[in-house]
Amino acid sequence: MTTHIRPQPGIMDIELYQGGASHVAGRTDAVKLSSNENPFGPSDKAKDAFAKCAHSMHRYPSTDHARLRQAIGEVHGLDPDRIICGVGSDEIIHFLCQAYVGARDEVVFTEHGFLMYRISTKAAGGTPIEVPERERTTDVDAILAACTKKTKLVFLANPNNPTGTMIGLAELERLATGLPKGALLVIDSAYAEYVEGYDGGAELATRLPNVFMTRTFSKIYGLGGLRVGWGYGDREVIDVLNRIRGPFNLSTAQLDTAEAAVRDQDWVNKCRDDNTRLRAWLAEALAEKGVPSDTSTANFILARFASEDEAAACDEYLKSEGIIVRRVAGYNLPNCLRITVGDEPSCRRVAHLIGVFKAGGAIA
Repeated sequence: MTTHIRPQPGIMDIELYQGGASHVAGRTDAVKLSSNENPFGPSDKAKDAFAKCAHSMHRYPSTDHARLRQAIGEVHGLDPDRIICGVGSDEIIHFLCQAYVGARDEVVFTEHGFLMYRISTKAAGGTPIEVPERERTTDVDAILAACTKKTKLVFLANPNNPTGTMIGLAELERLATGLPKGALLVIDSAYAEYVEGYDGGAELATRLPNVFMTRTFSKIYGLGGLRVGWGYGDREVIDVLNRIRGPFNLSTAQLDTAEAAVRDQDWVNKCRDDNTRLRAWLAEALAEKGVPSDTSTANFILARFASEDEAAACDEYLKSEGIIVRRVAGYNLPNCLRITVGDEPSCRRVAHLIGVFKAGGAIA
């Protein structure tokens, strides 16, 4: 029997998001390098905070997220009243599209941008506008050329996923000041903590009312399994988003654990330093084996192969050896594999196996 209710236009045009694989059939020792997770996990302080939440699971959580917003504000030097918290930065992205995008409105993003930009745009009934990058790096002029009076949002991940490249603050400001009136620049800064001295666009979002920044606890903080993110921008935008945010969108466990995590900046600094060292080693090791990559500013390497077939074959070989990486054909990069920077043994293992593959040793 068929239901007669129909979804809104554009919903059935959405291709389901495919996350990174988590396991390999028949193997219990697989190493997951497909989802840009922090291999060192959350800090001990975050783990302790999570454990304590077991005693209050029968209580409803805070509706205003005041303590977490205050902690974020203190750590980053931001006004807590200009912060909103959500279920990962994905929910903040969805809020923005839900609040500002409708039929005949356009949302601009780059050709290798995060897949949720397109999904959330279509879910809101808007039209996604994809613009080219210049050698896998954001092209500000191309974005500005694509903007029209219909443009409501411009999404830009900086550093970008899955390329790992980024542009400087001067270029971000040039983009923001060049946008049409009524358009909002959303700087997706999920990987900002991996860049020493980079504020993720916070200063721009403080100074310019048409700039909004999103952040996450899923990457360097190691809380991907809890799903906590936040956004920062003009008070008027925050007020709009809070009107569509569910009152209990975050649990007590999410709120308390994220608060402990953000206050433990010693752990963040350690993870950044380890990632920087291992990322450089992995990129150089792969380059020596004939697999180049752009200079990454995040916690992954975008390994480039000679063809889509070679990338697919390498992926299959790695899986046969218990290594899970990410195919990124869905990001218009069919000849690439995105490889998370894991701990040192994982980095050495994946580099060795790719070397074996490139040398022909993987062919039966």
